[in-house]
Amino acid sequence: MVKPFDKMEVEITTEEKILIAARKVFIEKGWDGARMQEIADNAGINKALLHYYFRNKEQLFKRVFAGIVSKLIPNLNTIIQSEQPIFEKIQAFIDAYLDFLLANQELPLFVANELSRNANLIVGAFEENGLKPMIGKMVMEIFQAIENKQIRPINPAHLLMNIVSMCVFPFMGRSIFQKVLMQVPEEMYQELLKQRKKEIYEMVYHSIVL
Repeated sequence: MVKPFDKMEVEITTEEKILIAARKVFIEKGWDGARMQEIADNAGINKALLHYYFRNKEQLFKRVFAGIVSKLIPNLNTIIQSEQPIFEKIQAFIDAYLDFLLANQELPLFVANELSRNANLIVGAFEENGLKPMIGKMVMEIFQAIENKQIRPINPAHLLMNIVSMCVFPFMGRSIFQKVLMQVPEEMYQELLKQRKKEIYEMVYHSIVL
């Protein structure tokens, strides 16, 4: 006897196949190069069924990107909303961000490429997933820490850009760093990436501590 929710389970499975295939194609080909037919082929379905779930490429892209962002923003927001002291909060932020990047190493370059071509689409996806309130809260925390003389006076924009860029750039520029500047094997570069947590925190700490 077929259970009432069996159809829902099949639909969820099909949708997940589409999202997995779409993520792969979008990351490999970018927005401009991705084709709905290729996504359907990778998902093992026909194009008509793909359009049944997602009317167009933009809708599918937004869903894929929202799925990616939803694995990062809530974790960072939990840290920012916590009652931890400012330095513990910064360290936890760096750790969580780098854990995400280590698990999704292809994303920084993909996001950078898409920002240069489809900035509104990428920015909109971040905003829809709560990025602005999270950053606003972090800025307030930095100003409060300055007022309480916990850290030296610094423009919060510079502090946030320093943290994010130091986390992201080794992934974006890995070809230059790994193959040209350092000339190290993959295993060694991965170890260096893991060490970034401690290195970045110490650089940030010593740049703002009174």
